[in-house]
This record gives sequence, C-alpha cells and structure tokens, in this order.
Amino acid sequence: MIFNILTIFPQIFNSYFNESIIKRAQKEKIIEINFLNIRDCTIDKHKTVDDTPYGGGIGMLMKIEPIYQTLKNFKLKHKTPKQKIILLTPKGKKFNQRMAERLSQLNQITFICGRYEGIDERVNKLIDEKISIGDYILTGGEIPAMAIVDAITRLLPGVLGKDESSKVETFSKEGFLEYPQYTRPEIFEINGKKARVPKILLSGNHKKIQEWQEKKTIKI
Repeated sequence: MIFNILTIFPQIFNSYFNESIIKRAQKEKIIEINFLNIRDCTIDKHKTVDDTPYGGGIGMLMKIEPIYQTLKNFKLKHKTPKQKIILLTPKGKKFNQRMAERLSQLNQITFICGRYEGIDERVNKLIDEKISIGDYILTGGEIPAMAIVDAITRLLPGVLGKDESSKVETFSKEGFLEYPQYTRPEIFEINGKKARVPKILLSGNHKKIQEWQEKKTIKI
C-alpha cells in the first residue's frame, strides 16, 4: 500500500510515523509513505500557498495552483490501478471502520491536507472522495491523515502480530464494541477498594471464557 500525503507541514508526521506499528510496516515494505510538500510547487519566490477569498470573508484559503501542480507532477511518475485521491475536510463523509476496510483494498491513496479556512472549491475537480474524522474543527488535515493511515495500516496482511488480532478489535465486528480486557495484577487496590479480574478469565476454561466475552461485547 502506498500513501501519499500533500501537506505544507511534512515534518509534523515524523515522530508518529517513525514509531511502533507504522514504523515496522514501512521497514517491512508493507506500506510506503510519501510526503509531498505543496510549497515545492508554488509559482512565486515566497512559496505562497494561500490567498484571500473572492467576494470577501474571514481568513485565507489555500490556492488551487500548487495543489494541482503537486498532484500532476507526482501522478506522472506514479500510476497504479486501484487508487484514490482523498480530500480531508469537515465536509466529508465521516470515517469509520467499514471505510477503513474498504480503503485497505486499494493500492495507493493520496491525501490532501487542508489548512487555514479551507481550500479553493475547485479542488473538488481533482479528488475522488472527501473524508472527515468527526464533527469538530482541527487546525489542518494532518491529524486526520495520521489517524486514517494508522487505521488502514492495521488492516493490511502481515502488519499485526497475529493475523486474527485486527478482526477481534473494537469496531471490527460490525455494530459491536469489544469485550472488557484485563492483565496483571489479578487484584489491584484503588482508593482502598480491591478491583479484581473476573474469576472466569482465570479459570482456563476457554469455552466459558469465549461465552463470557461474547456476553460482555457491547452492541451499539
């Protein structure tokens, strides 16, 4: 899987993508992440990526020119089947596990990370889909890009330690939240009260444990 991320702040991703599962997936060449700095395709010496909106309004808009040129330059070099260009925006369809599973079937995904008050509306002519990660406002599309790349990467074969581990996680079973889980110590005191691991989980009876897990799974 190839992820391409159009952004004016590529350095933001360094820490998160160079740790844990994402780092390992890159090292094992299960995924490839390319950062495309939109400023590299500006047409003035100041590398301007924003301007005031026609008709007036608050704030600045990202210009269409450098985004178009960034996509054009990269697409000429990297053409693959089963690919999508996705704009990360509050106006998009809300991201969920089912969407992550659908996107994990692609070969290449290109994300456009907005900033300021948004992007020139003509960007819609360049994209295949719009995605939001929730009904709230963020400073830019970089955090949504991290979240979506993470969610998709976990679903790719060979990424997690066990092939089945992603299938039993929260949200992976349609319409349900994962059962409660515990680890050592068996008894832990919180504010003077003992909090114990349920006895069934210590029984070694795998059938009974599975029944308990199914019973405790929360329907949403």
